Amino acid sequence: MTTQRKSNRREEILGTLAYMLETHLGQPITTAKLAAEVGVSEAALYRHFPSKAKMFDDLISYIEDIVLGGVNKVLETEKQTMPRVQQIIGLLLQFAEQSPGMTRVLTGDALMGENERLRARVVSLFERLESQVKQILRERRMREGVQFSADEGMLANIVMAYAEGKLSQYVRSGFKKKPTTEFTAQWQLLEQQLLSA
Repeated sequence: MTTQRKSNRREEILGTLAYMLETHLGQPITTAKLAAEVGVSEAALYRHFPSKAKMFDDLISYIEDIVLGGVNKVLETEKQTMPRVQQIIGLLLQFAEQSPGMTRVLTGDALMGENERLRARVVSLFERLESQVKQILRERRMREGVQFSADEGMLANIVMAYAEGKLSQYVRSGFKKKPTTEFTAQWQLLEQQLLSA
């Protein structure tokens, strides 16, 4: 019973942190503010998390589980190159739209002034996504008997720059400019360019 309560309290703290990241744009979130929002003392926060960095670590782990788990499902179910890439980018944009506070973590906006290791973890997540896109593009030759005339690494970088730009616009607009807006039409244009590259 105690373990269940502790687990629930940890989830409550992380959920509150994500909510505050969404609603307190441009403001630092101190452990004092977080404790007040949760309705516990700062000491109680530290019984569940040894540091604020550990809270962000757990948020990043959650993001990785959702996004990379979604990528794996796409790889299992979709076998065509361009639909695979589109679904992966769409998944990332949908996750961001549904989790504005987490998007601030993904863009690094919420990590300003935090432990540099946290930023490195987010960088690593995007590098893994870009590597996955690059691998999918490279496999086009084997799967479909066609290869791109441009370097697949460069094409993967263009795709990820598009996705990261959409996330940054979302945060910068105060979550008004939704990342999935016009995604289908924009993807068609991007795909045409990639296929002609």
